[in-house]
Amino acid sequence: MPKIYILCDMEGISGIRRMEQVKREEGALYVEGCKLMMDDINVAVDACFANGATEVVVADTHGGGGQVRVADMDPRAVYELPACRRMMTGLDESFDGVILLGHHAMAGTLNGFLDHTMNSMMIWEFRCNGRPLGEIGIEAAWAGHYNVPVIAVSGDQATADEARALLGEVQCAVVKYGLGRNRARCLAIPAAHQAIRDAIGRAMKSLDACKPFTPTLPAVTEMTVYRSDMVDDLAPKDGIERLDARTIRKTVHSLLDIFSIVW
Repeated sequence: MPKIYILCDMEGISGIRRMEQVKREEGALYVEGCKLMMDDINVAVDACFANGATEVVVADTHGGGGQVRVADMDPRAVYELPACRRMMTGLDESFDGVILLGHHAMAGTLNGFLDHTMNSMMIWEFRCNGRPLGEIGIEAAWAGHYNVPVIAVSGDQATADEARALLGEVQCAVVKYGLGRNRARCLAIPAAHQAIRDAIGRAMKSLDACKPFTPTLPAVTEMTVYRSDMVDDLAPKDGIERLDARTIRKTVHSLLDIFSIVW
């Protein structure tokens, strides 16, 4: 029976429409964002169990975690607290699928609401074997190490487009539409929650159609940053080659190391 891992980010959560809602220092707006995130998590957990899941693990990794409110947790799920995004804490070969909840598009995506790749203040572009990857691709590769496919993604339209282009048969819940980087047109919460339920329902009924994302190994990873000083400390590390002022390269032999150029 299906065992599902839900990896949560925040920018693509239903109703999140301002940057202040995803930043801890913003007080009431951030508290509102956390409530919206918990609502999406509980909808996703319920949809998994309603469609046959026997176990659901939830990991909150936005900004290192801390958004999940213990009192609001669905008691049927297991929560990785605190979760470590690197290599996806608790994921292993026993899982049947990964759901990327509340995600966003990679850095540089037109009309991607709050688009970035891991670090919005640092990374211009990350590439694996010449292909630009955002967090969807990096996380899908970590899951691919365990032969686990990403089966569903929620976020804005740009996020869905990126996920489909990379992962093919993945089911997507579009809960908002980016209007440039810092504004979004959001679905009403009930409609957004129904979109999440529907996407997870479709995914759970077609698990065999989803294939793990497994870039060819050894993989050549490259990262271009915004300013040259951002790689001054990274470039001297073992295995890292500096290609120019803002770009470094590293060859990795495991998908768990796909983002080790930074971590």
